[in-house]
Amino acid sequence: MALLALVLALQSQPAAPIIIKIADPPSELNTLGAVLMGSLGLTGTLVLIAVLLAVVFGGAMFWFRSRGE
Repeated sequence: MALLALVLALQSQPAAPIIIKIADPPSELNTLGAVLMGSLGLTGTLVLIAVLLAVVFGGAMFWFRSRGE
């Protein structure tokens, strides 16, 4: 009996209620658009880096070859 009274005493209600707000999930169209824009941005960055490196290496090769003669 004392154990039951102890268990009931320990199971008191919290002082303030816990409120959980459930947000609407983003629509699939917005999510797909964000993914496409992110991938295009990444692809554009990689292409720009590749073009710049090609220009640098091409210029270096042209410069080395012109100095060799």
